Amino acid sequence: MGFVLGYILGFALGFGLIVAFARYQNTRSKTRIDLAAAIAALARMTVQDSRKLLPDPFYPSWLNWLNNHLDKIWPFVDEAASQIIRDSVEPILEQYRPAILAALKFSTLTLGTVAPQFTGVTILDSEPNEIVMELDLQWDGNPDIVLDIKTRVGVALPIQVKNIAFTGVFRLIFKPLVDEFPCFGAVCYSLRHKKNLDFTLKVVGGDLSSIPGLSDAIEDAIKDAVEASITWPVRQIVPIIPGDYSNLEVKVVGVLEVKLIEAKELTNKDIIGKSDPFAKMFVRPLPDRTKNSKTIDNQTNPIWNEQFEFEVEDSSTQHLTIKIYDDEGVQAAELIGCAQIQISQLEPGKVKDVWLKLVKDLDIQRDTKNRGQVHLELLYCPFSKENGIFNPFDPDFRLTSLEKALKNVRDDGTDSSAPQKPVAKKKDIIIRGVLSVTVVSAEDLPATDLMGKSDPFVVLMMKKSEHKHKTRVLNDTLNPVWNQTFDFVVEDGLHELLILEVYDHDTFGKEKMGRCIMTLTRAILEGEYTDSFHIDGTESGKLNLHIKWSSQSIVKE
Repeated sequence: MGFVLGYILGFALGFGLIVAFARYQNTRSKTRIDLAAAIAALARMTVQDSRKLLPDPFYPSWLNWLNNHLDKIWPFVDEAASQIIRDSVEPILEQYRPAILAALKFSTLTLGTVAPQFTGVTILDSEPNEIVMELDLQWDGNPDIVLDIKTRVGVALPIQVKNIAFTGVFRLIFKPLVDEFPCFGAVCYSLRHKKNLDFTLKVVGGDLSSIPGLSDAIEDAIKDAVEASITWPVRQIVPIIPGDYSNLEVKVVGVLEVKLIEAKELTNKDIIGKSDPFAKMFVRPLPDRTKNSKTIDNQTNPIWNEQFEFEVEDSSTQHLTIKIYDDEGVQAAELIGCAQIQISQLEPGKVKDVWLKLVKDLDIQRDTKNRGQVHLELLYCPFSKENGIFNPFDPDFRLTSLEKALKNVRDDGTDSSAPQKPVAKKKDIIIRGVLSVTVVSAEDLPATDLMGKSDPFVVLMMKKSEHKHKTRVLNDTLNPVWNQTFDFVVEDGLHELLILEVYDHDTFGKEKMGRCIMTLTRAILEGEYTDSFHIDGTESGKLNLHIKWSSQSIVKE
């Protein structure tokens, strides 16, 4: 009787727990759906919608005054702005014209009767001879924009750009400040931050879907033209007082050198096998300024060891973006994850080794899924030497002032400094030398044997040359001490990688514990150092190394 009663009570309790869990999941799911719908509704909210929800006191009177005056002068602004957009965007639109088109230009361009609405104004700290203002702007307009396109097969189509919705931040720079009314010489304007830009394309009197891929190609061309023509750091200059304002134009101020080393623990996007990852990197998201790495087949822990260079126009606001994709062959590549790092976080002239965590979306930082990490080596070299910052890979970098002076004097006593050679870039330098690696010890290795110990040894290998060395095996220890030194003759130090793999020795083979991968850049710049390195693949394992380098630099002809 007791058994039956216990059985019935246990069954009832289990059934009750299942029902309670199911109801909890349904409630939780409904709450998350409602929250997502609310967030989506807020994202679609216009300025007029917010004014219906919030009373006028929440809006500054001067902001209402600004919007009211913009409404009054908008017909005149429309005419002037339409001409400026046509003159500045149309040549760039032609530059980024899709290959399937023979011509792409505006036939009609007006901004309509609805003026943008200012939602905020910020005055930024700036140099003494300028005023910098940022305007938060929202525009749900009714423009009349028609593109005349002509395909390679001779088909002409008028494409209408409709339903434009824009939210962003415009930057105005009043510079230079002068003692003549209106007290500034010129105005520079630029799209500082593009929060949202949506539009639809429609063939006048036809269907755009009749030509596969055309809609996406034109949409990409329009977005590229906006990025190249007006998005910061590009700025358009409007002279107010006659003068030379060429110094206000955007200029390249430095070079960002990036070594894409490796990635680890990437999300597997393939059902059969593993992902085939490759990377896209850019400082400005334009087709001709985006760098692609090679594809590593069937690997979630790829090693690329590739070098890239990017021009930098504004180190204080620009950033490096890297996106890792899974190559799907003829199909569109699938995004694994992306990451960003601000150039302002880099100390000019100093090499920085970083691991960046990959996320799904750079704008919405609520991704908790582990998508992997990417390993980069970064070096920002500004062109200006006013602060004593030099490119450490310039062959003359370590010369004293006397040595540089003597080098610039020919045998006949004349000065040879007039025809200056361009500064050598990192990719143009071959550094040969000998790398001495002392494997001192390891700490906190994982236990792989039944007795709670391991029999560790380390395999050292150069990635490009594939030269290998191996330490001796130390039995029954998780904190081995080797103190063994190995020498590698390296032909190209700046483009080589040192790989150290830690194994557990078994009677019938070996079991890999983890690995360390490092460039030789730090050794080349510092000459000699001792440091501890985390062993990837272990929870807290560390490898203690002493590294020494002696080199000879050769610049490629």
